[in-house]
Amino acid sequence: MLKIVLYEPQIPPNTGNIARTCAALKTELHLVGNLGFEISDRAVKRAGLDYWPYVDLHQHADWTAFKKIQTQRGGRLIAFSVKGKSSHTSYPFQNGDWLLFGQENKGLPPEIMANCDEILRIPMIHPQVRSLNLSVSVAVGLYEAKRQLGELTSIL
Repeated sequence: MLKIVLYEPQIPPNTGNIARTCAALKTELHLVGNLGFEISDRAVKRAGLDYWPYVDLHQHADWTAFKKIQTQRGGRLIAFSVKGKSSHTSYPFQNGDWLLFGQENKGLPPEIMANCDEILRIPMIHPQVRSLNLSVSVAVGLYEAKRQLGELTSIL
């Protein structure tokens, strides 16, 4: 099973959109480190996130706590970054991969990327656009991985 990992996300609507995508595709969502917002029952209800009960959410206090779980469960850690050398469409995803995304304004720190098995990028044609929105990037990466693994054909 694929897993989505957000390292210190800062913008609540992005995480909300990603949580909805994860719920729709029955994919675990792991939030790591300091969040730029509160996730409590009260905050979720106030935001009207009616899909929240369907999100398989896991929170980790910091990178060390996350890495312990990731190592125990196994699977490759695949970072998405504008610094990646390979396109996400040419990378052969596997069941058990952890798809890692960084902060909206900073991306992933070098020391985190150094822990990854691969660093991928999502190609963009216009050279003046430096990155995509975080929730868009997660959706693009997750749908491609699930497409490659044949997980979307059963619902079409």
